[in-house]
Amino acid sequence: MRAEDIHTEEQDKQLMYPNEPSRFTSHDLDDLLLFCVRNETSDVTLQTNDKVIADIHGRIYRITQHALSNSEVAELLNTIYGANGTAQILSGRDLDTHYEIKPGRGERYRFRVNGTGCHVEGTEGIQITLRSIPVDPPFLKDMDLPETLLEGMVPDQGIVIVSGATGSGKSTLLAGFMREVLEKHTGKVLTYEAPIEFVYDNVPQPHTSIAQHEIPANLPDFPSAVRNALRRKPTYILVGEARDKETIAAVIDAALTGHVVYTTVHANGVADTLRRMIAAFPADERYGRAVDLIELTRAIVWQRLIPTKDGKRMPLREWLVFNDEVREELLQSEFE
Repeated sequence: MRAEDIHTEEQDKQLMYPNEPSRFTSHDLDDLLLFCVRNETSDVTLQTNDKVIADIHGRIYRITQHALSNSEVAELLNTIYGANGTAQILSGRDLDTHYEIKPGRGERYRFRVNGTGCHVEGTEGIQITLRSIPVDPPFLKDMDLPETLLEGMVPDQGIVIVSGATGSGKSTLLAGFMREVLEKHTGKVLTYEAPIEFVYDNVPQPHTSIAQHEIPANLPDFPSAVRNALRRKPTYILVGEARDKETIAAVIDAALTGHVVYTTVHANGVADTLRRMIAAFPADERYGRAVDLIELTRAIVWQRLIPTKDGKRMPLREWLVFNDEVREELLQSEFE
């Protein structure tokens, strides 16, 4: 047996949840999540007929002895979302929300939560995914961004796009931009997220204000959110995800009216980011929307997280800051 295998087995034993009850109830949830956070877990998965799963620096650990029953997962979902959480899952909807625990004075932990129905061993089950979110957003200066990219991150007007796969740190990077805006710039910030992830309560705001909104709790969808923003005279608008034609069109319209719009896109690189956004439109609209995007986009940064030698992860990035030369070259491209 190799030395690294022995280390892994010892580590697996150390990561077993020590306070496991015979049956998980609402009273056990906060303690379980606190154990996961203190062991640097990024994602916790609670699924019918499976043990509790912790994702630690990209590696999966099962941290309980027994598999959760459907009734256990349902009770935990209702604890997180409210009394009708399970009923909504059974009706064919998925749920996006957040959950927060305060285990002691000065301690606060937040989680982004998704609940989804699933098939488990031939029966209906539930999966809950909780992603740990730092209480305070990161400082942009600590994120190792090159100066050429930083110059394009807070423009006077236009679109800034962060792209990557799920779990690539898009929201964290975007939160760094928002912190920079709040601390060092002037204006009104409106964010629209599904759900709200980072909060900015502890961030100094000498010449700014911020209001955060959750989709669909406060507004039904992202296109409605952007229309709402345009009635409220913001300087900066954060749209959690440009996932469809209507949202992308709304982002473009907001930038056309002189606002700075930050958003994210699921994509496999800088080039794929623009391609995906343009492809969301019908063929007869693509050229016009492509021109709008090229003229309005100020920067695209794509990232993924890769493992490091110490068992953690670090971001790998590519980026493009738009200038006149870049725009001219892109405008010569074919848009199909």
